[in-house]
Amino acid sequence: MSFLLHAPITQCFTYTMFYAAQAMLLGEGLSFSTHSGVLAAFGQQFVRSGQVSQDYHRALIRAERERLSSDYDLDTVLNEANAKEQIQQAEAFLEMAKSRVCD
Repeated sequence: MSFLLHAPITQCFTYTMFYAAQAMLLGEGLSFSTHSGVLAAFGQQFVRSGQVSQDYHRALIRAERERLSSDYDLDTVLNEANAKEQIQQAEAFLEMAKSRVCD
């Protein structure tokens, strides 16, 4: 997979998870204007309270790190195994969020 595809793919996974996390927070009456604010609030609101597995928070943090790396580090490469893992994590995160927001 070429570098040219890495940034858009990583951004797609990250923003899927980010906007799902934002929707969950909005459902609790909470709104944040920064990525770091959403990540921190997601952990505090849902993970610390035991409502959501810490694995989802870790996946969200990892996706954000991958996005930042793909945006600013020209040496970053996404291999097929990493891409598949990111797809699976994004799908799982989205399903979790849908079950919480759409109920």
